[in-house]
Amino acid sequence: MSGPRGAAALARLDRVRQRLEDALPRVDPHHRLAGRPVTYRLIDGGTLEITYRDVPAIADAELLAVRRVIGAESSCTVTPQTAETLTVRFVVAVDAARGDEA
Repeated sequence: MSGPRGAAALARLDRVRQRLEDALPRVDPHHRLAGRPVTYRLIDGGTLEITYRDVPAIADAELLAVRRVIGAESSCTVTPQTAETLTVRFVVAVDAARGDEA
């Protein structure tokens, strides 16, 4: 990934990752996401996908808190992974967050 759009997307990914690392202990009091396997993936340089695996359960309030931490236009899906665990995926529009320099 090269060029200004790629550099901006990578910078956004770094900001989101750092925000989540800093804020998860506060917004995830039951440690449902903190400490779980997480992947960050850029899709076509314009979308960031954040996937948490092996999540035992999740409440709507926790999902909303994480979306606030992400601080950009985003969507969230929760899907069964096994009989006891879930996969929680956040999809963030990087282009929508260009003005976010926090």
